[in-house]
Amino acid sequence: MAKHTVVTMPGDGIGNQVLPEALRVLEAVGFEAEYIQADIGWECWRNEGNALPQRTIDLLAKHKLGLFGAITSKPNKAAQEELRPELRGKGYVYYSPIVTMRQKFNLDICMRPCIGFAGNPLNYIRKKAVGFDEPQIDTTVFRQNTEGMYAGIEWTNPPENVRSALASHTKFNAFANVPGADLAVSVRVITRPAARRIITAAFEYAKKRGFKGVTICEKPNVVRETSGMMEETAKEVVKNYPGLALWSTNIDAQLMWLNKNPEDYNVIVASNLFGDILSDAFAGLVGGLGFAASGNIGEQVAVFEPTHGSAPKYAELSPAIVNPIAMILSAAMMLDHVGENVKADRIRKAIAAVVQEGKVRTYDMMRLSGGPKAISQGAASTNQMTDAILAKLGREQAAHA
Repeated sequence: MAKHTVVTMPGDGIGNQVLPEALRVLEAVGFEAEYIQADIGWECWRNEGNALPQRTIDLLAKHKLGLFGAITSKPNKAAQEELRPELRGKGYVYYSPIVTMRQKFNLDICMRPCIGFAGNPLNYIRKKAVGFDEPQIDTTVFRQNTEGMYAGIEWTNPPENVRSALASHTKFNAFANVPGADLAVSVRVITRPAARRIITAAFEYAKKRGFKGVTICEKPNVVRETSGMMEETAKEVVKNYPGLALWSTNIDAQLMWLNKNPEDYNVIVASNLFGDILSDAFAGLVGGLGFAASGNIGEQVAVFEPTHGSAPKYAELSPAIVNPIAMILSAAMMLDHVGENVKADRIRKAIAAVVQEGKVRTYDMMRLSGGPKAISQGAASTNQMTDAILAKLGREQAAHA
């Protein structure tokens, strides 16, 4: 009997191409699991008016572990136009299924490792006074996943009771005479318990990895209350970790420093929007979204996913050309989560070996335009990249037989 049951959610577009590749790699390292495929994404929205059906929620609630591919999201007007005719005008509202999933299961800890593999032609290279160097980037961004600007509390033309509440703050005087149809409001919510949980997770990770400390990246000099609570909580949490330091940076300055000394930041913690920005910025230094994995972790349920989107313009290409490494790295994160660290390390070492060898590269690694001509220009297909990783796993296993 399998030790684990994993709910697989390929979703939309290239999610259907990369998730099966990750399953091939999991099988190759001997991960014993039963996989149950679940519905999620744009077709569910179009046909049912719900991108995250209750049946998928029930599967995740039961099995606690998920692998997710990608989704397509569109603005509300476009989403309404793509509903089946009999569903239009019935009050259905499109919500991102991954955001809904995070909030439904309180997947409040988002880990996004950004690690540079030696030999990756997409790695950040820095110009020095004489010559160039390639800093070794090993950064994990801890992003609070359920609050902040992504809490979903927002209005265009806010109702009168909301306007009245806003009017109780003197700073709202500048907007008091703006017509409702011209006024949009989004609320940034930070709670101390959630802030403490994500910051504690960051410190635990730094302690486990032997890093010197944690950087909290916010904007407390301007966003005083919410960023202020994040920073204040970090100062409380660090007291529980003697020997570890706490550094503080502002989000705007931090992005500037990415091009100066990115190797100095091993663990960064931030609220939702800032963490999203930071993780994408760091991912750009280590190969882009083709290498960007993530984990959404709650107290009971955990879902692992690449951070790239559904890329519908590539979804119909045959053979598939997209880079499966981000999805495979996400599967390795899942293995870490369930205590299969040796298997996870084997996968990462196999990926590192393929990247360093440089014989097999997908179109993004070759800096080619994505499209049907990429393969004829020498790019490896999605399947070929996975084959190369599997070959390294096979050689490693044979060497230790």
